Amino acid sequence: QVQLVESGGGLVQPGGSLRLTCTASGFTFSRYDMSWYRQAPGKERELVARISSTDRSTNYANSVKGRFTISRDNSKNTVYLQMNSLKPEDTAVYYCNAFNYISDYDYWGQGTQVTVSS
Repeated sequence: QVQLVESGGGLVQPGGSLRLTCTASGFTFSRYDMSWYRQAPGKERELVARISSTDRSTNYANSVKGRFTISRDNSKNTVYLQMNSLKPEDTAVYYCNAFNYISDYDYWGQGTQVTVSS
């Protein structure tokens, strides 16, 4: 059974930091590109950051470049999103995603709420 379980969300003040964690099971984690997406109320889901399964290359949404860092630990089947200098516009539900370009398999977590507010 495939599972992606996110944790680490919460309420933080502007300028603060959070680290999101996504722990995977039920598939070969190391073979999947891992991404974080987010969806704010009334908006479409958007890609925040992605890390490759092969060379661990990363890419980020322009809005988070220089503030967020995605990383992975294949030995723990876990992907992280370190979020610094948080802004109110970062408020959203954050989702973990696993995607394999060969099989086209695509998995999603249940999401974790991040709220940036004073």
